Amino acid sequence: MNIDTRLQSFGEVPFSHGALMPLLADYRRPNDKISEWLADETLLAIKRGVYVLNPSRTGQPVSLALIANQIYGPSYVSLDYALSHYGLIPEAVHDVTSVTTRRAKIYDTVLGRFSYARSPLSVYPLAIRSVRNDAGHYMLIAAPEKALCDKLIQTPNLVIGSPGAMRDYLDRDLRLDFDEAAAFDHALLRRIAAAGVKPRLLETLCRALELE
Repeated sequence: MNIDTRLQSFGEVPFSHGALMPLLADYRRPNDKISEWLADETLLAIKRGVYVLNPSRTGQPVSLALIANQIYGPSYVSLDYALSHYGLIPEAVHDVTSVTTRRAKIYDTVLGRFSYARSPLSVYPLAIRSVRNDAGHYMLIAAPEKALCDKLIQTPNLVIGSPGAMRDYLDRDLRLDFDEAAAFDHALLRRIAAAGVKPRLLETLCRALELE
């Protein structure tokens, strides 16, 4: 198997500098070869020492959600990107938004912006899905209910005191599709609200969506 074929075996999955070294064992100056691949855009650098194959060379689209999981973790995709993914908001979201237990972080890359918001440990592990993509790889993404709760939790200075005011906010500010939200698991919403992070706000959300 030649080096180009072995390189293609990475597919759409991000990989580290160290993972390239076995492919370049016969090179006296392996970093020069990596620099060559970066220069001709065979490889795209996502962050220092982490790469992905250029989709224009492989014919395989990259999974931005999978990349988001791998370049900073632990984390899962949530907030606006997940809400758009589920069709809960009408806008296409180009920045990949995630939640992490670590400090907030932003990576501006050749594939776009990846942003991470910090979540308290009490609520972080709830309602995370492991979803298999078309290439057979698994990515972590919030359930729809959790993505909406994360959005409210991460919005600064958000105080909403009544179910009616919450519905107005969801409609006017988030442009939430209430038909899609009608399928929410209300027991799951209440478990998230009971985790103790902005409980009054999330309880108001539960009551607002139960008005359907």
